[in-house]
Parts: sequence; C-alpha cells; structure tokens
Amino acid sequence: MTPRFLRVAGPAILVGVALIALVGALWFGGGAAPIPLGDAGPAVRWGLPVAKLVVNLAAAGMVGVLVTALFTLRTGERAFDVAVDTASISATLFTVAAGATGFLTFLSVFNPTIDAGPQFGSQLGRFLVELEVGRTWLITTVAGAALTVLTFAVRSWTGTLLVALVAVASLVPMGTQGHTGDDAFHHEAMMALILHIIAAAVWLGGLLLLVVARPVLDRRRIPDVVARYSSIALGAFVLVAVSGTVRAAIGLQQWSDLLSPYGAILAVKVAALCGLGLFGAWYRARLIGRMRTSDQASRPFWTLIALELALMGVASGAAAALARTPPPNPAPLPENPSSAERLTGAPLPPELTIERWVTAWNVDLLWAVIAGFAIFFYLAGLWRLRRRGDTWPVYRTIMWVAGMLLLVWVTGGVVNVYQDYLFSMHMVGHMLLTMAIPVLLVAGAPVTLAARAIRKRDDGTRGGREWILWAVHSPVARILTNPFAAAGLFIGSLWMFYYTDLFRWSLADHLGHQWMIAHFLITGYLFALSLIGVDPVPWRLPYAGRLLLLIGVMATHAFFGIAIMMQSGLMVADWFGAMGRTWGATPLEDQYTGGGIAWSIGEIPTLTLAITVAIQWSRSDARETKRRDRHADRTGEAELEAYNARLAELADRDARSHR
Repeated sequence: MTPRFLRVAGPAILVGVALIALVGALWFGGGAAPIPLGDAGPAVRWGLPVAKLVVNLAAAGMVGVLVTALFTLRTGERAFDVAVDTASISATLFTVAAGATGFLTFLSVFNPTIDAGPQFGSQLGRFLVELEVGRTWLITTVAGAALTVLTFAVRSWTGTLLVALVAVASLVPMGTQGHTGDDAFHHEAMMALILHIIAAAVWLGGLLLLVVARPVLDRRRIPDVVARYSSIALGAFVLVAVSGTVRAAIGLQQWSDLLSPYGAILAVKVAALCGLGLFGAWYRARLIGRMRTSDQASRPFWTLIALELALMGVASGAAAALARTPPPNPAPLPENPSSAERLTGAPLPPELTIERWVTAWNVDLLWAVIAGFAIFFYLAGLWRLRRRGDTWPVYRTIMWVAGMLLLVWVTGGVVNVYQDYLFSMHMVGHMLLTMAIPVLLVAGAPVTLAARAIRKRDDGTRGGREWILWAVHSPVARILTNPFAAAGLFIGSLWMFYYTDLFRWSLADHLGHQWMIAHFLITGYLFALSLIGVDPVPWRLPYAGRLLLLIGVMATHAFFGIAIMMQSGLMVADWFGAMGRTWGATPLEDQYTGGGIAWSIGEIPTLTLAITVAIQWSRSDARETKRRDRHADRTGEAELEAYNARLAELADRDARSHR
C-alpha cells in the first residue's frame, strides 16, 4: 500500500471499521435498546453513540497530531503545516460533534417535544447551564471552537505548544462523564477515564500524523519520525493499559462478569489494543532499522500502518459502545447514604490507628502514574550515563526515588484515605507535599540529568532535552524561579488557599483536589530550587541572602500555623463538621492539631533547608579557597608578591612625602 493512497484510505479505514464495531457492539450489548419509559427514539439512541465516536476520533486528530508534531517535526516545514492543518480540521469536527452530543444527550435525558417555542429553548438552556452533564458538553463545544480558531492562527513552537496544552485540557471534561457518577468508586473511575481518553488520543493521533504527513516528508527523515512516534506510542500504550485495567476492574466486580455483554465488548477492545501493542513492538524492533538501510521495508511498514488503523477503529468503536453499555454489577452508593457518603462519595473509614498508617491505601492513579514514569525515565537516564562511562552521584538517585515514593504514599496512602475527614491529616499531606517531597526531588537534580543523558538533536526538531531546556530558560521560568517570586508563591498561596473558597473546592471537587496537589508540589519545588538546587536557574541569591530569605519564610509559616491554632471557628464547617464522625478528636480540636502540625512539624523540612544552605555555603567557601591556592601554586604567588610590592611602594612614597 503506497503512502499517498494510504493518506486517503487510512482515515476511511479507521472511521469505517470504527462504525462497524460500534454498531455491532451496541446491538450485542443492548446499548441502543429502547428504554421502557421516556424513550427518545432510535435516532437519538443510535445517533448519540455515533456522535461520541466522532468526538473521540476528532479528539485524536486534534490532540495526538499536535503532540506528535511537537516532538517529531520542525516548524516552517511543509509537514508541520500539514499537521497543524489536520489538527484544525479535527478541531472543527470535534466542535460540531461535541455540540451534537450535548443536544442528543439533552433529548435522551428529557425526551422533550422539539419545536421553535420558548419553552423548548428555556429547557435546553437550563440543561446546558444548570446540569453537570450539560455544562460539560457546553464547555467542550466552546473549547473546540476556540481550538478551531487557534489552530488556524498558530505555526510557531510556543504557540503550537500552548494550543496542544489547551487541546489536552479540553478532553478532561469528557472524562468526568459516563455511567460512573452513582458508583462508589466514582473518583477512581473518573481519573482512569480521563487518562485513558488522553493517552488514546495521543496514540491514535500520532498514527494519523504519520499517514497524512508522509507524502510531504523527505524520505530520508521517515525512519527518525517513525522512531520518535514509536516512543510516544509506547508511553501512551502503557498509560492506556494501566488506566483501562483500573477502569475495567471498577466496572467488573467479579470474574464471572467477563461473560456479560459488557465483558465481551471489553474483551474485544483489549484484544485490539494488545494487537496494536504487538504491531508497535514489531516495527520498533524490526522495520525501523530496515527502513534506515533499505527502501524495500517501506511497503510492509505502510501495510502494517493500515492494519493498525483498522485495529484502532475496532478499539474506538468498542470504547464508544462501552460508554453506552451499563456494567453488569455496578457498585452503587447505598439508598440511605451517611453524611460522609453524601459529601465524599465513600463511607467513613474506621478510626485512625497506628496500624492503619501502614495498611490504609486508596491509590490515586494520576500521581502513581506520574511517579512511575518519573522513576523510570530517571533510571533510564542514569543507565545511559553509566553505559557511556559517566558518573552520577548515588545520593541524587536515592533522593529522587525516595521523593517519588513519598509522593505515592501521600497521594495514595493513609493521608489520602483520611484527609477528607480529618483536618490534621490534610495538613500532614500539605506539609509533605509543599516542603518534604520538593526538597527530595530538587536534590535529585532532574534537569541536569536530562541535559546530560538525553541525546541532543541536530535536525531542527525538538526532543525531550530541547523542550526541557527551553522551559528552563523561558521568560516564565525566569520569573517563577526568582527567589523572591518563589518565596512569595510559597507563602502567599498558603494563606490564599486556606482563607478562600479554594479550600472548599479542593474538598468537594476531585479536579480541585488534583489542582491542590499539583499547586503545592510545584510551589514547594520552586522555593527549594531557589535555595538548594543544582539545576540551572537564571539567578540565585548569595548564600547569606538565601538564609535571610528562609528565616523570613519560616517566621511567616510559623505565624500561619499559630493563626489556625487560635481560630475559634471551624474552617469549612459544613464539611469537617458534618461528617458524622464518632471517633477521634472533635473537629475543632482536630483543627487545632492541624495548626500545630503546620507550626511545628512543618518547620522540620525548613530546618533541613537551612542546614543544607549552610553546608553548601561552607563547601563553596572551601572550593573558592582551594581554587585560590591552586592559582597561587601555578603562578608562584605572583599576586601576593605584587600586592606586597605595591604596599611597599606606597610606604616609600609616604615616607618621602614627610621628609
């Protein structure tokens, strides 16, 4: 199959197979069957999953194409323009399909009589504004429209990067929907679905980019582009597999559920994804190397791409059908939920004991995946350095791995289990996120390792090394890594978070909770980097200035803890005071304990920072002394002799002037 023919046939294969798989799975699983009451008709029952399928495919053409282009192509060339144009067309389809999905969802939920009267318009308006599912599709449609305009307007590195980030963010609202809202594992299912959607979009979109950009690419560059895409696809495959496994485990409560229609459709999707993984491993291990040395390998490679598109169609159609097929045995909330279950969606955990500090777990998939990838890439960089004979301090590796493991424990261990119910436990997590974990990660010097380990590109494209160094030297980084700006963010966000509705948002909304973790982790990292980091930053204070800045931050931080301890009222009283908790300290006493944690325990990492700065200062003085001694040895202390001669000359001049 020739590349030019595949450029036209490839999307047709993908869409055609996806539609066939969707229709077959809906028929088999009953996802488009009439409902007993309020059925909106076959046009809505079949049209809604088809519209969602188009949304998913267009999202891949929008997100995956942009992400892959940023790491495989260079701006200014024809292939990059083709990639952005493809993303723009996909964004247009995404907008139309998202709008259609929202409208069909409205018809499916309310089954109204369609007319041009004000009542129908008012009902549709309330659906789009007041109901969560309506707001989701309204936001998605507006985001798609904005991306349609932006992809037409940008062609630069920075502009395309920002558009790609917005495109990825536009997929997040879709992950909050599905038939998981009434499940006991709603948050876990939602995060798994968000990661699944994004990873699948990047994977499929990169494959589409290979198809549409191949005719305008220099044949000599094809192996490099394919090799770079295969690395992206490998990471996306791992993320799809992990998130899909978690989502399936939530939907299927027991092994016998695999024999249900839902389980059968899921098995088809898994088989398609496994086939894609095998194809990817095949051309990564065999065909890419042959393509560098022989043009005869191109034909079987593009035939393999056509087969991959077909399997992608099967997986996409099955995924869209699964969204309309109810799981066999969902885990619903009880009919009469407790106060804690109404607020958090989960039952109140048992009393916190010493044993549960080790045994209590509720892993946050997002941060477990981030930590897993971070440890893997760090060790891979270390392995590459060792293979070429370079050294890397062992303590840095230990610090990085320890920091990531601590992050997994904070976001998935006992802190995550109890932080919604105990303010004191929430404060433990906050202190570790903003003070302890960043100190460990900064000591790992990840930017320095990346700059040394990742291969530098010389063909005008940007890989991991180029993007990391670009971020480090960007104007935004110059501002954020300024010691005073970092300290202001570190201490200012502390007060702003707890004394505004941001705290309430982080408790009531899972996305707000994830924002809180990311925010405190980043601000803590920036502050620690400005004090003890070895990674490059535009400017650092002298060591004396760092200690003075740290003392000021310590004082403000201690005052924050004391302010919480002196609080007479309960913070977010309708949350911590309404849990119905019968064990442990009262909410107000627990809040007092949380303030004490912020004041006392929270200062331990700060003291560690002060000691580290002092040690670095001492070592810096020692290195400077050694440097001067070596210079004196090389020059025979010429500077000292010249200085003494100058003093003697001045003394003689003074003596003559007084005669």
